[in-house]
Amino acid sequence: MQVEFESACAAIKQLKRPVSDQDKLLIYSYYKQATQGDCNIATPPDSDAKAKAKWEAWNQNKGMSKMDAMRIYIDKVEELKKNEAG
Repeated sequence: MQVEFESACAAIKQLKRPVSDQDKLLIYSYYKQATQGDCNIATPPDSDAKAKAKWEAWNQNKGMSKMDAMRIYIDKVEELKKNEAG
């Protein structure tokens, strides 16, 4: 699973088409859950919309195992690669 996850991490950087902000948040949230576990940072201030959105996305995965997060991350990257391929 770790090898597939690392491969997906590399593949996401190779995508040619832009990824929607929603997909970026999803990918970020599962990456953080897979690599660090539950969100362990303080809630950012409302004035920092980008940081707040990232924090909320990651925090939604609270309680999810690192393996499940890796699996979902890999599936999402595969989906984006398929969409790019047409």
